Amino acid sequence: MADHQARSGGDERPSGIPAIRWEEPPEGPVLVLLDQTRLPAEDVELVCTDAPALVEAIRSLAVRGAPLLGIAGAYGVALAAARGFDVPEAARSIEEARPTAVNLSVGVRRARAAHEAELARGGDPAAAAAAALAAARALHRQDAEASARMAAHGLALLDELLPGGGHRILTHCNTGALVSGGEGTAFAVALAAHRVGRLRRLWVDETRPLLQGARLTAYEAARNGMAYTLLTDNAAGSLFAAGEVDAVLIGADRIAADGSVANKVGSYPLAVLARHHGVPFIVVAPLTTIDPDTLDGASIEVEQRPGFEVTEVVAPQAQITGPGGGIPVAPLGTQAYNPAFDVTPPELVTAIVTEEGAVTPVSGEALAGVCKRAREAAAG
Repeated sequence: MADHQARSGGDERPSGIPAIRWEEPPEGPVLVLLDQTRLPAEDVELVCTDAPALVEAIRSLAVRGAPLLGIAGAYGVALAAARGFDVPEAARSIEEARPTAVNLSVGVRRARAAHEAELARGGDPAAAAAAALAAARALHRQDAEASARMAAHGLALLDELLPGGGHRILTHCNTGALVSGGEGTAFAVALAAHRVGRLRRLWVDETRPLLQGARLTAYEAARNGMAYTLLTDNAAGSLFAAGEVDAVLIGADRIAADGSVANKVGSYPLAVLARHHGVPFIVVAPLTTIDPDTLDGASIEVEQRPGFEVTEVVAPQAQITGPGGGIPVAPLGTQAYNPAFDVTPPELVTAIVTEEGAVTPVSGEALAGVCKRAREAAAG
């Protein structure tokens, strides 16, 4: 079950508030999410008491962003275990909620593995639930640490590629604290540049059709006092032509073994524009986003979203007349092509920045190497 709880005084909420947290009220543990579909107009929290509520929150994009989906997936398994639900069934349903973001599967599998290992040791359900929760909390903490390290590595790369500061960065979708246990991925790099006085302008793609850039990235940029400008996605080309973009920074939902990058639809056109204009195109993502089992870009399953997201818009306090709950902007019955992601080939990616450093040039061998070094370091 899930409940929405509105909070007043939205602008008084600190920008660093977690987008997800675990709570244990007297009536039982819950997973509390900041409902991102209601931003920036309202601060509303979504309280999940079971896996179906979390699945719906994931599918509706109330909780979203690759790293945060991994954290949510792990907590979802822990929630099912703590409340005595069927853990394997809950894990399967959560893992299948969104097919492209590999972090979701990573989080679910880590918590499930911890749960099963504890059951195998002693068979105590309470201890197994505690193990699943510990795994989720560890992933949450590790993602926050990875975010800080990616920001440092990304800023160093920017300074290397663009000496002298005054960076004008174009970003797409939302990659800040709303998608992370820390301050994000690509946005965290821009924020780091802002804090040391080297960000001249953050260009924020609106990110149609669901406007994650306008609603969420602009929201985070404003909260952090950054110099930013919002633009429609189709205005990006004119920015490049005018020489107003120094670098493109995006996140990723899945990186294939060969370095192909699946990210919010609209990312690939930016890569093409960047290549034509000689502008660095940089992907910032934790190692959990790299999927060695997906061999190349053609093997990435791209989620197809409902057509009404394109044929309707949602506006607060407006009359709702469309079947999807919004205002129609196309004739009734119009078919819509609405992939959630597109795939950028590795040859268009200048660098992939992870918590272990920047991979450049991007290749399957280089990615495998950084993943191997990370595993060896973790093993001691």
